[in-house]
Formats: sequence, structure tokens, C-alpha cells
Amino acid sequence: MVHENEPARAGADPGDAEVGVILTHGRGATARSILAMAQEFPREDAAYAAPQATNNTWYPHSFLEPVEKNEPGRTDGLAAIDRLVSEFVEAGIPRERILLVGFSQGGCLTTEYAARNPAEYGGVAALSGGLIGDDLGGYEGDMENTEVFLGCSDVDPHIPVERVNDTEEIFESLNATVEKRLYEGMGNGVNEDELDYLRGTVTDLES
Repeated sequence: MVHENEPARAGADPGDAEVGVILTHGRGATARSILAMAQEFPREDAAYAAPQATNNTWYPHSFLEPVEKNEPGRTDGLAAIDRLVSEFVEAGIPRERILLVGFSQGGCLTTEYAARNPAEYGGVAALSGGLIGDDLGGYEGDMENTEVFLGCSDVDPHIPVERVNDTEEIFESLNATVEKRLYEGMGNGVNEDELDYLRGTVTDLES
């Protein structure tokens, strides 16, 4: 496995938690850096976890390249998220109380994970992200009205608006409820509106 690293953690122990939040970092960042975002939406009964990419990069090339060019990093990155989802579920936190969040490269990985493993989640949020590959397809299943948040700049240097729109369409075809917000001239980053959305989502996760 490429990304078999110890995740960063905060908040309650999964065995004692009522809800779980998995945060996946972007290229060049760390699990610890994105885990700091949890301070923006604290909850005493929440377990927070962030997988760590080897050399801080989940896959080597643009997410718009053919999938095989980003293997095995892409597949092992999906497995890193899945290990944390499985850990939370085994600890007694069902998927409908797990929020998946990712930024940039981590946002791409997060959407890909949810679309490849459709179920009812507590939410899915891609901050500057979209589905991975040059030719999107093969997504089947039911998200059971899970709310999927897609926040992105209209001029992001890495994430074309067209891919955000395609990602929205695919999630809608999987029976997700999509909240898409395009921000004028923002660049590649996270803004206060997105953090406000996440605060509300974490607060509303049923315990």
C-alpha cells in the first residue's frame, strides 16, 4: 500500500463518539494541517480523523488525467479513506453519521470515494474538488439523499468548473442532494461561506 500511514486524530475516541468527520488533505499538505479545520466546527461527541498521504501527495498527476496514470496512488488513497470509514462503523458510528470532507486533491479523492461507495452518509463536502479521471463513468448505486456540497472557485487553476458541473450531475444520478456553490475569482482555497456550511452540517449530524 502506498498510503499506509498513521492518520491524525482529534476529538472524541471513536468508541465514545456519536458522529465522525473524516478530513482529507490536499497536495503538498498534511493530515495535521487539515485536521486543524475541525476547530472551526467543534463538537464534543465527534471523532475527527484525517488520513495522511505518503510524501503529502495522494497521486502524481492532475485528476483530469486517465485514471491509470494516477495509480496506485488513487486506489490506495481511496483505501485510506475507507479504512477510517470502516473503523468508525465498527466503533458504532453508522455511515449516516459520518461526514466526509476533502480539500483540493483531497476533495477529488473524497468525491471519488463517495461515488464509488454510494450509501447514506452524514454528508460529503468537496472544497475545490471533483470526480477523478478523463472519462467519468461506471458510477452506480444510491446515495439515499445524502447532501453533497461542492464548493469551488469559478477560476480555480486546478479544478475546471466543467468538472464541478459533471460531478454534480453524477451525484444527482446517484440520488444525492447536491449543493453547488461557485465563488467568483476565489482561486484555490477555502472561504468563510464553506466553513459556515460545514459548521451547520456538523451541528445537524444526528446523534
